Order: sequence, then structure tokens, then C-alpha cells
Amino acid sequence: MHKIAALPGGWNPTTEGVIFIEQSPAPIIFLTYADTDIQTLAAAQTTLDDSFPHLRVANLLNLQQQLSIDVYLETVVSQAKIVILRLLGGSTYWSYGFERIKEVAQQNKIALFILPGDNAPDLDLISHSTVSLTVVNQLWRYFIEGGTENYLNALQYISDICLQTNYCPNAPKSVPELGKYKWQSYLSNSVAFSHQLRPEIDLELNKISAQSCCGILFYRSHYLAGNTTPIDHLCKSLATRNLDPLPIFIDSLRNVELQQQLLALLKETNIKLLLNTTSFSLVGGNAASRREASPLGQAAYSTPSASPKIGESAQLEFWQQLNVPVLQVILSSSTESQWSTSPQGLMPRDVAMNVALPEVDGRIITRAISFKSVQTWNDRLETNVVVYQPKSDRLDFVAESAANWINLANTPVAVRKVALILANYPNKDGRIANGVGLDTPASCIKILEALQQEGYTVTDLPTTGDELIQRLTKGITNDPESRINRACYQSLSLEEYQQYWETFPETVQQGIAQRWGNWGMGKLGNGEKQSIAIPGIQLGNVFIGIQPSRGYDRDPSLNYHAPDLEPTHEYLAYYQWLRSSFGVQAIVHVGKHGNLEWLPGKSLALSANCYPEVALQTIPNIYPFIVNDPGEGSQAKRRSQAVIIDHLTPPLTRAELYGGLEKLEALIDEYYEAQSLDPTRLKIISERITQLVQQEKLDEDLGIKPTDTQTLAQFLTVADGYLCELKEAQIRDGLHIFGECPDGEQLRDLIIAIARSPSYGRLGLTQALAQDFGLDFDPLTVASVEVGANVGVGAVREQPLHYLKRFQQCRNQGDAIAILESIAIELVDNLINNQPITYYPLPITSIQLQWIQQTLLPNLINSDREIINLLRALDGKYIPSGASGAPTRGRPEVLPTGRNFYSVDIRGIPTETAWEVGSKAAEVLIERYTQENGEYPQSLAISIWGTSTMRTGGDDIAQVMALMGVRPVWDGISRRVVDFEILPSSILQRPRVDVTVRISGFFRDSFPNMIDLLNKVTQAVADLPETEDVNPLGNHVRLEQQQLQAQGIDEATAKEKASYRIFGSKPGAYGAGMQGLIEAQNWQSDEDLARAYLNWSSYAYDSSGKGHAAPESFKHRLQQLQIVLHNQDNREHDLLDSDDYYQFQGGMTAAVRSLTGKNPEVYFGDNSQPSNPRVRKLTEEIARVYRSRVINPKWIKGVMRHGYKGAFEIAATVDYLFAYDATANCVADHMYEGVAQAYIFDRQVQEFMQTKNPWALRDMSERLLEAHQRGLWQHVEQNMIDDLKAIANQSEAVIEEI
Repeated sequence: MHKIAALPGGWNPTTEGVIFIEQSPAPIIFLTYADTDIQTLAAAQTTLDDSFPHLRVANLLNLQQQLSIDVYLETVVSQAKIVILRLLGGSTYWSYGFERIKEVAQQNKIALFILPGDNAPDLDLISHSTVSLTVVNQLWRYFIEGGTENYLNALQYISDICLQTNYCPNAPKSVPELGKYKWQSYLSNSVAFSHQLRPEIDLELNKISAQSCCGILFYRSHYLAGNTTPIDHLCKSLATRNLDPLPIFIDSLRNVELQQQLLALLKETNIKLLLNTTSFSLVGGNAASRREASPLGQAAYSTPSASPKIGESAQLEFWQQLNVPVLQVILSSSTESQWSTSPQGLMPRDVAMNVALPEVDGRIITRAISFKSVQTWNDRLETNVVVYQPKSDRLDFVAESAANWINLANTPVAVRKVALILANYPNKDGRIANGVGLDTPASCIKILEALQQEGYTVTDLPTTGDELIQRLTKGITNDPESRINRACYQSLSLEEYQQYWETFPETVQQGIAQRWGNWGMGKLGNGEKQSIAIPGIQLGNVFIGIQPSRGYDRDPSLNYHAPDLEPTHEYLAYYQWLRSSFGVQAIVHVGKHGNLEWLPGKSLALSANCYPEVALQTIPNIYPFIVNDPGEGSQAKRRSQAVIIDHLTPPLTRAELYGGLEKLEALIDEYYEAQSLDPTRLKIISERITQLVQQEKLDEDLGIKPTDTQTLAQFLTVADGYLCELKEAQIRDGLHIFGECPDGEQLRDLIIAIARSPSYGRLGLTQALAQDFGLDFDPLTVASVEVGANVGVGAVREQPLHYLKRFQQCRNQGDAIAILESIAIELVDNLINNQPITYYPLPITSIQLQWIQQTLLPNLINSDREIINLLRALDGKYIPSGASGAPTRGRPEVLPTGRNFYSVDIRGIPTETAWEVGSKAAEVLIERYTQENGEYPQSLAISIWGTSTMRTGGDDIAQVMALMGVRPVWDGISRRVVDFEILPSSILQRPRVDVTVRISGFFRDSFPNMIDLLNKVTQAVADLPETEDVNPLGNHVRLEQQQLQAQGIDEATAKEKASYRIFGSKPGAYGAGMQGLIEAQNWQSDEDLARAYLNWSSYAYDSSGKGHAAPESFKHRLQQLQIVLHNQDNREHDLLDSDDYYQFQGGMTAAVRSLTGKNPEVYFGDNSQPSNPRVRKLTEEIARVYRSRVINPKWIKGVMRHGYKGAFEIAATVDYLFAYDATANCVADHMYEGVAQAYIFDRQVQEFMQTKNPWALRDMSERLLEAHQRGLWQHVEQNMIDDLKAIANQSEAVIEEI
């Protein structure tokens, strides 16, 4: 515990424990969240005469703990005559204090005024006052009108009413809610100046240049409190760049009347850009609007709407009518010292108020330009009075960003310079133009064609994506091989780089020099150079470039110990060349995702020392990004000022069966038919089945060998269901091309994939069909497809006889689902082709078809908005915001694409829906483990990513809480998580699970509140007085604490270390360390893999979000593990589509195996159907993906439509399969052989690879050879190894000719 003087709102010192506010009693107590209240009261009290009753002010942010509230009420409030309580967000956000202060007021006969903290009436809130509502309302009017005079009169008013004085103040004086602010154009060099509030309010506009006007929006309460120093300095910084600032104060942006007045004011001036310092979003529930009007105390606990409501897009019409970029400028609620030393950059309340919610409006996140600073101690109020202190270099960053956006808009398209940047990792020529789900080269061609049609100067345009790659690879790339004899089309001289280097902050210079050497020491890559080569080609005024590597390829050992690797000299030179030599005015990073936004630095509100800012600086950044990845897209928005242009996911289709699987299905049907019609054939059919199963290695997948009649019957039961599951699995059918809607079968299958999943107020398409046909099961939640399962065709309304017969002949529910799918195909085909559906009645399905026709199909067709809005962004126009998520997981509202997507309000996580999914998933996992091991699990580790948390609303968080026997508590109105409750063991009826969480770097950045919640849950469960068989967590913490204390560690520290359960990468770093290691082949054993994983994962995060290096603690957790779990929430991708899955789950598994000598149970959760979560062993999931997608001719044919990028996707799959096996030992030998046959030895596929991407063919062959050399692929014929070597050599010869 510690004592402090009363502190201002939001200015909480970074200390833990209970805060005691030391004040002497006074007749009048004023409690508020808003610093502007305190500032205005400080000004008002100077005009009060000495006889006026004493006044004390406290900020409610410092009265959050129950003990601090109780002590303050007892020592100060209980002796008061009058208490004024201004609450933002209603009583919920100070619920304990609210109830206690009413008790104290009643006991001590205190006049209690309870008022809303903004200008929206709240009758329920004020009804808790102890004085008449008429008096309360009059006092509230004084405060909402604001300003020193009104606050003075308010104090005199309540003194007259309650203390029988005779001041007779004037009635509340009206102050306009909107006005133009005359900023201080004559500022001293020091930012620490103050000025008096000018009474005049000017709505007349001075003559302002229409080409350079920049609007600035700030809160009226700041104007009235005279707290405008940051605004003055922002105006000055803009003016020095020849921009005309137009600062305007406003009471609340959510006031529709004020919106229209503001719009007229801004349009009259024809502003080119708006800098917005107000918080929150225009989108949200009505409660949100009531909590926005006052600026910063609201910071703490306001805007209860956990996320914007669908259908409220009309609120965004204001921004669309304004139609200029809106840059969000942050007035931080922390001190400059807190910000400068914080890896996070912003406090959690600022993340919600000034980042996540403004993103909902489509605002561009910039920087924090000011911080709270104590202006003076006020003896009469006995509190500090704080102001916003501007930070000059952050002001300059924002002003320069504004200037660049305006310059972009003002430049004629014919001379406008644009760069398209393609990601490239691993740094191989076979993997250029990484973009998840996107045919990136073909998309670049679409963008180039659109630019040319718009009048941009684009010359020598490639005709195809393959031709674009051919041109890029004629010159140098990131691949070291390219540096030997390829052309260098452009470069930055060392003299130019030196000039650039000298502009770096000293900290940056030191960090880069220590890592890579000084720029002048000849350490720029390969030996001495006279210039730094820039990979890419120039097509007139458009540059197509390959994003430089991060540097791990320079020294493979860095993968072990440098998670926060500084960018190379070449990296920084690349972006400098774009600015200084090419003269780029906007950069388009094409596709998820590049590496710029993942460079080391603060999570948010970056400083000049943060490497994303060092590299990109203030160039407008436009980022086509897949719509189902809000997390990584948010990272680009928050760390590189990106405007997202979201794009559609690839078409999805049913995997169906092929080859031996299709033959096996036919044989199983024949077997069951023979059982009833011709049993004499059973022996022959059984032999054929056994032979085919062994040929296809299906017995290895299912763990059953059909050797006799009994095992065959068991196998057929399981295999029948397995084949049904594989047949209905969703896989990608090719890739998306930016700005294009798929057509033909791809469009049809994508429509069905989206419509199949139910969403709010809507059944899934196959669910509707099942009801229309009277089937007695839900096709989306069928847990069993066993032979003989009752299909249950009920009373059906006039359905065609052939459909009834087909359903009645089904052996299981899987067969019935296949029929439903075929009907869906027929119906959607007819709908797309405008053919009427009239030949049988489907009343329930017709509703879904109408929705498809009127909503879903038009939204998919509108995918051309992707290109349209990219061009609008390049014109310096506003890009409408939109929701993000997986459209095939019940989120069709994310369509149409082409919008600047947003994520979630972090305060609403986990949502109640997520709790339903997560708690079910927890029970499914426990049930499976218990069935297989004969005991309940005691310990588990799960990796949780920020992007999946945003996409699902916190399924994984909910599952962790459920495993521990804890559930969230939601506020009644806002449905925010406000607490948690521990379920008694008698209700839980199973032991609690000790859960270790490995969070991603983005999760750490975006969900500090969840880190706090999980830490609090862990501590609360560990402290329960329960036996070790009920509470393994408590037992483990106690034992480890005792061991640490025995080593001489004090009790508090020992308990803290023993309780560590939230681990992640080093502050400012991202990833899990496996990708570079695997790619560089710089490992020999499990110990090597474990060492890298541990070095990238061993920071324990406490409730404050601070990371502590704790490798021994993390090792201890891993040594105790029984289960390693990873979840997937949608089927728009799979675990072999991305390196992240093997890095996190495989890396953890390798670490456990290295530490314990054996693999833990490794599970993969499938939450793609929220109503029916499943869990499989990792080996089962690998086999499922291998069968349904990896060697499926349908998938291979789909990617082959995309040339070079399709070959890229095939090679990436091999890499991920190999890496998962290297880390988790989960790939069977026959899978390597199957991949070799499907990708390399198949003549048609081999010719495709050799023609389109010979690097990929060589790399795949070498990767399979590596698998054999490392003993991962053991049982293989020598002639296959020889053939692989030959093909690798042939590909190398082709590459040498390029």
C-alpha cells in the first residue's frame, strides 16, 4: 500500500496496490473522471471570496479499489455537507463506490448530487440524488454549459441551496456547442506556455486556401477549460508546412445536429483532410453517445457498446459526405515519462477510446501528440491540476503525415508517384509476392491496369502476373543467388544513405550499428559497395518492388537469440530510396502481410525510435488485406498508419473424394448392399477393401487394420464416417484476384460456403433444406455419421418422389448431408443463372435463397470496390469502414469488401457467444483426454493469437477460463466483461486445469486487459482453499513457491514467479522463432528447436502488461505439461496454409519434448462450427488436411489456375508440412511420398511448376530430400530419392538460364 496526493484523471502512476488519497475534510466534495472539470474548477475557485465554503476535488480514477474508496469516504466524504458526483458511463463503472457513497450520504445527511458526466440526460442516475431533481437538473445545466463562469455560478448555486448562503448566481450561461477556435499563432519556443480563455467564439471563416486547408476537431470542454496548448502547437506545425489549419471545437460528434453544422462548416472551407482528437466512434449504441461529450475522464470507463452494431452504417454517412482522410490524433492519458518507457505506448483505456473505437469510423491512427503533465498543486482543492503537454516531434509527425496526404490529393494523377510493394518470405525467388489467399502478381496487374485507365503514367505494362514475376526476377531480388549476375535497375548511393543516416535518432544509430556495423564499414551485405541495390522495376511513375528481408538470412544464428532484430541498412535504404530518389507519394503494400509493421518498437503511439516509423516515416500507406484477418491488419493500421482495403477470401468448395478414396466409398456402399442382397460377395469385396485401404494407408490414419471380420466391421464403421467428413471438408478452390468476383463454379461454391453457416436471424442454407425435407437432424451439428443412423424423413410437404427415395435410402446422416449439398448446388446454380425455382415448394429455404439473391450475391459482385476504393485512397479520399471476420463462419456482414476494416472493442471480450463456444470446447477437450488417458487432465498450454481473438470475440480466452473453472461476468447494459466468478467444485464436477498461455506479440499489444484478467483469474484460482486433486494449479503454485523461497527468494517474489502463466515474446518483438531456423536449416536436434522457441517465448507478462524475462519459469511450466493445444476458428484456411501454426504449436511441442524426453498429447481444436466445437489429435488434423486438401486434385487444379503464385502455394504447403513434422513429429512417411507423387512426379504438375516457378520445384525437391536426410521420412525407396535429386538438378539448370 502507499499514499499519494489526489491525482488527475487518467494520470495514474505505474504503481500497484491500494491508493489512499490524502485530503482534509471540507464542506463541499467534487468527484469526477474528467480533468477538464478539475481544470475549470481550479480556475473558478480563484474568484471565490475567502468566506466561501472549502472545496475538495478528487479524480475517480484514483478511487477504484474498494479499500481506497472506503477510507476516502470515511475520512473525507463523511464530514462533508455537499457531495457532487459526476459519473461517465453510468453507475456501472463505479458500482461499489456508487452504492457506498449513497450509504454514507444517507447516514450523515449529506446533500448528494449525482450527475451524468456528459450532456445526455440520465433520469435513472440522477434519481439517486438526495436533493430535489429540479435542483439537480439546474446544477447539471451549469456543468454541461461549461466554462469558468458557469462553474463558479454552480458552486454558488449549491451553496445557496444547501448551506443557506446568499450569492444569488446568474442562471446557466449558454455557450455554443460548436465553434471555430482562434488558435494562438504567436507561440514561444517552449511548449510549456499557458493562455487565458478568450470569451469570443468565431464562426466566421478567414480566407483559407482550398488546396491546403486542414481541419482540426477537438472537444469543447478543452476550449472551455483553456486546455488548448496541443491544438495551438498542432496548428503551428501545420502552418510551417504551408497548410492552413482550421481548428474547431465541438461538444459531441455523436450529436446529429452538430454533425450537420460541422459538415457545412468544413465543406464551405473545402478542407482536404481532418485531424480528429475526439475519442470513440460515431457507430455504436445510444449509450455510447451519452458518454462521449466530455474528453478524458471518459477515458477510463465509457462507451459500453462492446462493438458496433450491424446496421448502424448510416452513422458513417457523416464521414462519407465529408470524404477526406480522417487522421486520429491521440491526446494520451498517460504522462510523457510513462509513454517513453512503456513498450505498450498507450494505456488500455486509450487503446479502446483512441484507437479501437475510432477505427470503427475508418480513421487513420497516427500518434500521441500530447501527454498529461502536472501544471500546479492547488492548495484550496488539495489536488494536482494537470494539462496536456505537447510533444514537438510527435506534432511534427502528424503534421507531416497530413501534408503528405494533402500533397497526394493535390497532385495530378499523370505525375503522381506510387509504389506497389510485394512481401517476400522466406527470402527465396520461389516465394515472391506473399499474400494470404491472394494471387498477388495477378492482383498487381489488375491494379496497374486500373491506374493506367485512371490516367496514371504506367509504361511497359506486363500482361500477366507471371510476366511481372519474370521481369522482377531478371533483376536482383532478396535471394542471395540473384546478387551474383543479375541486373540492378536502381540503387541508393552511400553518400545519400549517409545523409539519411545522420537524421536517425542516436538510439536508432546505436542499435543498428551494434547489430549490423556502421554504414561506412563496408558491412552492407556482401562486402564493400558503392551503392545499395533496390530490388524492383519501374513502370513509369509506378514502382513494383520486393520488400527487403528482415536480416535473419544474413546470420542464421540470429534466429536463436534476436527476436527483436533491428532492420538492416539495406532495409532502411530501400524505403529511403522510395522517398528521396523515386519520389513516392503513396505506398501500396499488396497482400497479407509484409514485415514493416512487425519491426521492433512500441505497440502503439510509436516514437521516433520505433523502427516502423524510422523506415516508413509519414508516407501514406495503403494496404490490400484479406478480410478475415482483423488482427494482423490492425497491426498495420496501428504501427504503420495503414488504410486497409480489405479483399475477399479465396473461393471455398467441398473437398469431395478422389482416387482411392472415391473407390473406397464405392466399395463400402457395395459391401453394405451385399450384406442384404448377396452375402456371397462379401469375402471378395472385403479383400478389395483391405487391399485398397493398405494401398491408401488409411489404416494409419484411423489406427485400425482390417485384418479379420471383426476388425473390418469396426474399420468400416469408422471409415464410412471419415470419408463423409473428408468429402464435406471445406478447401480453397484457387486464389482471389483483387477487385474480381469469382465466377462459375467458384462463385456458386463460395455462395454455398457462406450461406451454409447461420448468422444473426438467419438459418444456414442446408439447415433450411433439412427442415423443408423434414429431416430430424441439424446438418451442421451432427456429431455422428455412423452406419444405420436414422435419417428420419418426416412429413414432407409435396416433395418430389425421387428426393424422398434418395433420403430414405441413406445409410447414415452423412449420406443425407451429401444430398442436401447437391440440392444446394442445384438451387444456387439456378439462382445465379436467373432460372426460376418453381417445381417444388421449399418455404424455409426460399427465405434463404431470397437473402442470397438480394444481399449475398450483390455483395460478392461488388468485389470490384476493392479496386475502386484503392483508387479513391490514392486520390486522398475517405475509405468507408467495415466489419472484419470470416464470412463463412456466420459473418456475411463483412461483405462487400473494399473497405477499411476494423476489429473489436477490447472491453467486450470474451463475448457471451465466445463463452458458449469456449466452454463447450473446454468440455469436449476434457472428455477426449479423459477417455483416452483414464484420468482428468491437470495441465495444459495453449497458444492464443490476437487475430483469432478479434475474429471470434475471444473463444480461446473463454476456453481457458472454462478449463480453470471460472466464467466471465458481464455488465447488464453494456455486456462488457466487468468481473469473473469462480465456479465451486461441486458445480464444476471435475478438477480445474492448470493452464499456461503463450500469447502472440499482437495479442500482447492489443489485449492488455485480457492479460490482466487472465493473471487475476490465475491468482484467484491458485489462492482457493482446495485440495490438489481438485485444484492442480493451486498445488503447483504452492510447491514452486516453496522451492523458490528455499533458494532465498522472498515470499512475495516467489509467489509472483510461481504464479506466472502468461508468456510471450520479448516486449516489442513478435513471432515464435521457428520460421527462420527451419528455412536456414540451421538446426540439428530437438534441443536446437527448443532453444529458439524458448528464447522467443520466455517473457512472463504480469497484470500490468509488463514483460519479465523468466526462462526458468517457462521451462518449469512446459515440463509439467500434459497437453499442448491450438485452436482454429474457421475453415477459410488450414494448419498447412501458414507458418504460424507450426511455429507456435510445433515450437511448443518441440520444447516440451526436449525438456521431458517425450511428446505431450498434442490436440488441435476445430471451432469452425461454433455450435459444434471439436478436438482432434494433431496427427488426425494433419491427416485430415493432407487427404482433403494437400494431395486433392481439386485443390491442385485450383491453384494451377494462378501460375507462379499457385506454384508458390504448393511449395509453401510442403514447407509447412515438413516444419510441423520437424517440430511436432506428426507426419507419416506415406504423406511425404504422397506429396512427392502429387506435386513432383505427376507429369502435368511437374511441367507446370518447371514452367511457372522452377525455384518452387527445386525447393520442394530439396525439402523432401532434407526430410529424408533428417530421418523424418524414413521408409522410402532409393530410386525415389534419386529421382528427387535429378529433378532438383534439372530445376537448378533451368534457374541458371533465367
